[in-house]
Amino acid sequence: MNNSSYERTCISVIDQNGVERCEFIHAHEEIVKKVNEQMPDDEILYDLAELFKIFGDSTRIKILYVLFESEMCVCDIAQLLNMTQSAISHQLRALKQSKLVKYRREGKTVFYSLADSHVRTILGQGMEHVAE
Repeated sequence: MNNSSYERTCISVIDQNGVERCEFIHAHEEIVKKVNEQMPDDEILYDLAELFKIFGDSTRIKILYVLFESEMCVCDIAQLLNMTQSAISHQLRALKQSKLVKYRREGKTVFYSLADSHVRTILGQGMEHVAE
């Protein structure tokens, strides 16, 4: 079933509460079956939701943006964001657990960076989206 036939058979209306709903209770079986076959397991969707929760904190977003620009140590991030090293370390722990940042040791100093190009892409696309 293509989109044009879908549009002809599903008529949306806005009810008295402002909620959009189908005027006719009629499932489009082919579409429902196709999407259901492609639907990831609940566990995968849960993990995805948890990942996006990490992006829901402005401090973590600031840290990710800083690391988008340059690899940095905790003390430099803390100074740049005008926060305590303890607060930065706490957020970096959550970002590491979510596999969004990685670290490397150089002597006694630990440097943090974005984990991979996926994180860079997510941040870049997010910035593009909000700039539109």
